[in-house]
Amino acid sequence: MGHSAPIRTVDLFGYDLHFNLSNIMMTIITALVVFLIAYLCTRTLALKPTGAQNFMEWLVDFAKGIINSTMDWQTGGRFLALALTIMMYVFVANMLGLPFAIILGDDHTLWWKSPTADPVITLSLAAMVVALTHYYGIKMKGFKQYGKDFFKPMAFLFPLKIIEEFANTLTLGLRLYGNIFAGEILLGLLAGLAVNGYQMGFMSGIIGTAVAIIPMLVWQAFSIFIGTIQAFIFTMLTMVYMAHKVSHDH
Repeated sequence: MGHSAPIRTVDLFGYDLHFNLSNIMMTIITALVVFLIAYLCTRTLALKPTGAQNFMEWLVDFAKGIINSTMDWQTGGRFLALALTIMMYVFVANMLGLPFAIILGDDHTLWWKSPTADPVITLSLAAMVVALTHYYGIKMKGFKQYGKDFFKPMAFLFPLKIIEEFANTLTLGLRLYGNIFAGEILLGLLAGLAVNGYQMGFMSGIIGTAVAIIPMLVWQAFSIFIGTIQAFIFTMLTMVYMAHKVSHDH
């Protein structure tokens, strides 16, 4: 599985900035896919929804359910677009690497993969979420009241609450990364076993390929389930963290 990443280095004022072109490409593709799904499902709205509009309304209701389970709707209603976007984006990102991977060049550069199979992407999403919780906490409570919350219920817990912010960021990002990366690694190993079986003799090649393909299909189905669950968990935890910052009863 010795794949390299397509890294490009740019010199900016004497500092080397390293860009993973695969991550950039896959995050853009994910955003475009999410945009196309949203556009195609809502371009012809009707009072009696059918087909694609039904699907989008189901997603909206599902996102509403997540928000209502974490905070009251009067407070959480403003986060509907955020919850829906995160849920769709993470789900699509998790799915992109399942059908195939694109590896080019003699150095086996991996171009096509799930962007959430990279810790840089997942930790960036987690950091964005945590930053948004602080932003809305200050916006809705005011800086003074928001600052006081870090010293409740007892002031000596303040250091632990600071540690909690970093822990939330790490666990939110690494949980998503670990599940998606592990799934793609196993799919890659099974695909390699199938290729090696095909390159063997006729009968042994058929047997080896069949032995690899069957579990690969099973694991792909399971990976779809895992990717869906991880999109739900990421969205749920985002709303939980948001509720802790904006709700007055926390």
